[in-house]
Amino acid sequence: MSLVRVSLVVLQAVTNQWACTPPNPTQEKNRFHKEELHILQIAPLVFKIHMTIIWICAVFEVLYYISTMVSLSSISPIASTIVCPHTSEPHIRMSSMFTIGIAAVVLGSYIRLDCFRTLGRLFTFDLTVQPEHKLITSRFYSYVRHPAYTGSMLLIAGLAFSHLTKGSWLTECGPLRSSGSAIVVWAAWWVWTLAVGISRAEAEDKQMRKLFPEEWDRYAMIVPWWFFPGLA
Repeated sequence: MSLVRVSLVVLQAVTNQWACTPPNPTQEKNRFHKEELHILQIAPLVFKIHMTIIWICAVFEVLYYISTMVSLSSISPIASTIVCPHTSEPHIRMSSMFTIGIAAVVLGSYIRLDCFRTLGRLFTFDLTVQPEHKLITSRFYSYVRHPAYTGSMLLIAGLAFSHLTKGSWLTECGPLRSSGSAIVVWAAWWVWTLAVGISRAEAEDKQMRKLFPEEWDRYAMIVPWWFFPGLA
């Protein structure tokens, strides 16, 4: 395991933290799309959970790196067992999937942070309409209509590539060592993310069309894509 991998894992956790922290609080009176299934309404809670999990993974990757430099078992056998309870030698390493994952998380975080700045006070994690609401069509919104969800999908894909593939602490030492468990987590995480994105995109489009009918029709004609230009 290298210092480069540890540094990138920490960088990834930091950028993910920035991208998943609400830029503005939600005012309940301004919310819409409350009829959405409850499991799809808990996106802010899921963000908090996955931020916590990513930080836990980062801490254990750092501890494992330290254990390769200093024998934890000679200092504290309990600590050594906690860091990596697996009996065989784990192979935590850099890989092409890990590198792709880091790049995806950094790019996804950048897109989301740019959306935070572009929308300013209009950006909340729950779907809301503000008194001063307006249709934003600049920056990443000139390429797709819901770039913040594009960023979220890149985050999820990147985190999965980094932590749910061979060579990570989670799959070599952590609770996803068993064969197939990482794939199940990845599939469930991705299906939920897509379901949330599609449900919210439809609701936001409907609401913006209601608020800005003529302006919206022109915008939707110029920018027909939800998340990825030419794809969806």
